Amino acid sequence: MTDRIAVVTGAGRGIGREIAVVLAEAGATVACADMDGSTAEDSAGHLREAFGGDHAAFTVDVRDSAAVTTLSERVIGAFGRADVLVNNAGIALTVAAEVMTDEQWHDVIDVNLNGVFYASRAFGSHMLERGRGAIVNIASMSGLIVNKPQGQVAYNASKAAVIHLTRSMAAEWAPRGVRVNAVSPGYIVTEMNRRALERFPDWEREWLSMTPTGRLGMPRDVALAVAYLASDAAAYVTGANLVVDGGYTAW
Repeated sequence: MTDRIAVVTGAGRGIGREIAVVLAEAGATVACADMDGSTAEDSAGHLREAFGGDHAAFTVDVRDSAAVTTLSERVIGAFGRADVLVNNAGIALTVAAEVMTDEQWHDVIDVNLNGVFYASRAFGSHMLERGRGAIVNIASMSGLIVNKPQGQVAYNASKAAVIHLTRSMAAEWAPRGVRVNAVSPGYIVTEMNRRALERFPDWEREWLSMTPTGRLGMPRDVALAVAYLASDAAAYVTGANLVVDGGYTAW
């Protein structure tokens, strides 16, 4: 990834921060974008201290199409190009379908699906002009199966849509030099999941009973998969959905 410019949304914490770290380890210069500008700057500062280079922070709300377009202009203005885009920003709500409000539904869809499309369109247009680029969308095993015991219909639907959006863009853009792939994590040890398990400690037992490897994943497990798909090692891979779930969806 040496000399590559990589953009990571939701880079302020969790999986997104670890993706930024792994890409920087591989030699990329990373634009860390997050709705919380302070966490984005914290991630970028960590990269500069750990690896050197011109890693930078950007504040963006991926639900806002115009803001995403502005982000692409700022990144390209600062670095001259964008070689890699990782659409990681996402949210989850555990709410029963029959009581989910319109606002809750739209919040999840706006971030998890619309945000992926807005960023892919903005940065993808630039990549198409250059005739090369790689986009990696963070989907979820929840786009393939229905999680238990928690109910999360909006999240599941949004991630299933991301997987098919990935395939659709891949088919359109492959002839013009832009690859689009997805990574679908299983249960990963993140701040969000830690909070969930604090409220519902029985969930971990349920999750592990369905995971052949017998452990929850770590953010680095996902980040390494992203780095592969973003790199030239995956030059012949597009439209793929790489599932990183410890075997959860095998059963």
